[in-house]
Amino acid sequence: MTDTPETVITAPRETDNLDPRTDAPVRPAEPVHIAPVQIGGITVPTPVVLSPMAGVTNWPFRVLCEEYGPDGLYVAEMITARALVARNPKALRLCRFAPSEKIRSLQLYGVNPSITEQAARIVVDEGMADHVDLNFGCPVPKVTRRGGGSALPWKTDIFTELIHRVVAVCEPAGIPVTAKIRVGIDHDHETFLQAGHIAQEEGAKAVTLHARTTAEYYGGHSDWSRIGELKAHLDVPVFGNGDIWGAEDALEMVRETGCDGVAIGRGCQGRPWLFANIKNAFAGSDERINPNLGEVGRIIRRHAELLTEFYDGDETMAVHDLRKHIAWYLKGFPVGGSTRKAFMECETLDDVNRQIDRLDPTIEYPPRVIDKPRGRVRFAKKVHLPYGWLDSRTTTHEERETLFGDDPMDASY
Repeated sequence: MTDTPETVITAPRETDNLDPRTDAPVRPAEPVHIAPVQIGGITVPTPVVLSPMAGVTNWPFRVLCEEYGPDGLYVAEMITARALVARNPKALRLCRFAPSEKIRSLQLYGVNPSITEQAARIVVDEGMADHVDLNFGCPVPKVTRRGGGSALPWKTDIFTELIHRVVAVCEPAGIPVTAKIRVGIDHDHETFLQAGHIAQEEGAKAVTLHARTTAEYYGGHSDWSRIGELKAHLDVPVFGNGDIWGAEDALEMVRETGCDGVAIGRGCQGRPWLFANIKNAFAGSDERINPNLGEVGRIIRRHAELLTEFYDGDETMAVHDLRKHIAWYLKGFPVGGSTRKAFMECETLDDVNRQIDRLDPTIEYPPRVIDKPRGRVRFAKKVHLPYGWLDSRTTTHEERETLFGDDPMDASY
């Protein structure tokens, strides 16, 4: 890729808006400077990332986002290392990329450094990806109770070894490795600064911080100040993640934290055009896309067709996968419960097309959902961890035997 000149972003927020975290008036914004990011041998011209989301970011959805968005990173949904090593058919399907994808970014999840290393070896030997991200940010109980995801950085020995082994496999092949982390397990057990330093020292080329703890799950508003802290402590690029619901949020995160780029998760569910708005904002343009129902119907139709290709022509699997997306696509539109129910009962592409044709294409995008939170705002009641996990920052031989034994959750989907 060729070098891209630095872009100056001047689009400010309105001064009469209120900051959603403090309810205080937002002061006139300072211009934001954003530059291309170098991740190993990969140049990311506009540092915007589609965060991997389980059940969401398979290649059909990535293609939609990338068609709207800038030349960023559009990351495949999490691949479980043990499942890849076991050649699980679903894991192999999730490793597929569309021919149009410019940078093939794949995220691996694992707890056992040896198994994760074997998975990385498969990625390298079979030429599966151009970039590997390691998941240390997932807060889901079925992951953390096994010591994985956002629980793992607490155990510095496993965390260090896992990154070291994967980098040792990927680096000679020219595949950069990055890491996704959270602030910590809770505010009494924060790990992000140490984890960031370890990742950097072991050869990770960038770190993404979701600015919540595991205990905070997806509730409240993420604390962007922690992204600024991490940026100040590291030399590698730092991407900020958490509560980017619109283009102005992306600008404000860069402005507040100085992060090198932004990672978009739930904000793009049912609105892949968010990446167009962020692209425009990063180019200094005030142009924003808020499609009417006719355009949303066209996107749903294309998404259904791409999913059918993803599932090798199996329309039933494609349409069932589409259902959750339709709920997000239609959020806020006055289409009625019967229409939503009819979409949920579709079994074929013809069924989907019939329902799309019944939509009123002139209905404008609902203002009340523009740049507003998506997905469920979920608070964790408790963090699920292996027994005695917080007693020490390193693992005993017995703990490793327990952690690295057969794990049915790891081996299948």
